[in-house]
Amino acid sequence: MTGRPETGPPATADDRDRALLHRAIELSRLCPPSTTAFSVGCVIADRNREVIAEGYSRRDDPHDHAEETALRELAPGDARLAGATLYSSLEPCGRRASRPSPCADLILGTPIPRIVYAWSEPTLFVEATGAKRLADSGRILIHVADLASEARVANAHLVKFPE
Repeated sequence: MTGRPETGPPATADDRDRALLHRAIELSRLCPPSTTAFSVGCVIADRNREVIAEGYSRRDDPHDHAEETALRELAPGDARLAGATLYSSLEPCGRRASRPSPCADLILGTPIPRIVYAWSEPTLFVEATGAKRLADSGRILIHVADLASEARVANAHLVKFPE
């Protein structure tokens, strides 16, 4: 028994969440580098935290974001999304320069109730509003800040960080 309610995953990150977030960070390292966009990885897991989709930035198209590539692997009506958790190495974007729908809107178009991310989006390209928009919509948002430095590695070409 994990101690979590049977109705859904916990409201705080546990070891399984951290492992899945590490997987999202690994995926971010597969991104073709860009000078105009972050390198991000995303994993979507069902209510039992079994992986049902993965994606990363620029996987299929130069303008792809990680969350949209992962969501594209699932049918919009996939029943597993109602209990799913989306893991992203970077806070899902709330504004976007390359396409009309930011990742926060794409997530809000699904029943995914829980989002776990490592690194808060810096204001390098757009103002970071994704986490607030998702939280304001009633989604459970968990920021695992101690993994942010690991998530930044794939983006060292964009932003220099102190040692």
